[in-house]
Amino acid sequence: MSGANRGQGSAASDYHNQENVLSRLRGSLKPRAAASENHENHPPKPAANRTVLGPLQNNQRSKSQNLRATKQESSQSLSCKNEDFSKSCYEKPSTKQPAFQIHVDEPDGACTKKPQQVVEAVKAKSVAIVAPLTVDNAVTRLRQPLATIDIPSAMDVSFDSPMDMSVVEGGDRPVAVNEVPEYAAEIYTYLREMEIKTRPKAGYMKKQPDITNSMRAILVDWLVEVGEEYKLQNETLYLAVNYIDRFLSSMSVLRGKLQLVGTAAMLLASKFEEIYPPEVAEFVYITDDTYTKKQVLRMEHLVLKVLSFDLAAPTINQFLTHYFLHQSVNKQVESLAMYFGELSLVDSDPFLKYLPSQTAAAAYILANNVVTGGSWPESMQEMTGYSLEVLMPCVEDLHRLHLNAPQHAQQSVREKYKGPKYHEVSLIDAPTQLLLN
Repeated sequence: MSGANRGQGSAASDYHNQENVLSRLRGSLKPRAAASENHENHPPKPAANRTVLGPLQNNQRSKSQNLRATKQESSQSLSCKNEDFSKSCYEKPSTKQPAFQIHVDEPDGACTKKPQQVVEAVKAKSVAIVAPLTVDNAVTRLRQPLATIDIPSAMDVSFDSPMDMSVVEGGDRPVAVNEVPEYAAEIYTYLREMEIKTRPKAGYMKKQPDITNSMRAILVDWLVEVGEEYKLQNETLYLAVNYIDRFLSSMSVLRGKLQLVGTAAMLLASKFEEIYPPEVAEFVYITDDTYTKKQVLRMEHLVLKVLSFDLAAPTINQFLTHYFLHQSVNKQVESLAMYFGELSLVDSDPFLKYLPSQTAAAAYILANNVVTGGSWPESMQEMTGYSLEVLMPCVEDLHRLHLNAPQHAQQSVREKYKGPKYHEVSLIDAPTQLLLN
């Protein structure tokens, strides 16, 4: 019995030893796995935990000040310990005065041993150079409170005075540049010139060997979701699509790199348009780690070179804003026109053959007709130079797009404009026929 018990005890001890070895192996593998991870592809931290730039700068400044203070204390302590070195430090200054002097307050008890003769000599020389004004009197004068300013009774400094710029009436506030009538015509002329310069080629997809229009539509649909996820401006989406089309007009891209081109274009558009653009790691994260941070940055560099760093491209959104300022309409018409503009981004065929100003004008006409039954005002025709007959082909294409929107393969734009922010305009039924006069 004792031998059996002894055998069972040895077997149990061997089992426990094996368990301990396995646990140690598991523990040693964890830091290795963590070390082998790609830290560039980590998902971004939530926005609430991000550090503000202000405290970072303050902390760096305080650290540098602390380091400077410690260096000063160490140098002062060394000078106090060595009396010979202190004598060399307190030698008689030269007669030539420096252009400026830097005075640093010494810490308490830093230097308690100062030669009395040297101090008296320095005091005497400072009195002879500066003036009869003593240091104590200067300090007391500096510490005196500022004298009150006597305001003449004739001067009116009340809130109704024109000198007070803090209180401005609602009608007197400065308006946006686009709303200034003196500049509106020049701004529109400049936008019309630049849209031709930054226009992509309409039939570039025929020369692409590995991608199609449907792949591009899937990419733009995904970018719409990215813009909604990160609360980006609509202008950022329009710019990103413009960069993609201009890049694909000049470069052949494999289907495996098409999403990388779209990610780099969205990154560039965010840097150009947004106040706080998402970080590169976040764009890597939204691609489900398909690409690395280095790949995104290299593609960003390539896109910039192909576009010749010309990123200020007029978009449909800019022209729509200009039209709304010139001929005001209700909010529902504005949202519906913006909905038509974003729908045209998804399908490159046939909308790449139209200029952004033409597509924006056609979206304005169609939205105004669907909501109010109106048409193209005479004032808009004079301002844009587009007649209704010239814009009718684009209006008809937008109308067919509106009719087929519920059955379209990509639904991100339609889901975006279902919310109350855009007055649920994507739920408006499209008329079967257009009645424009």
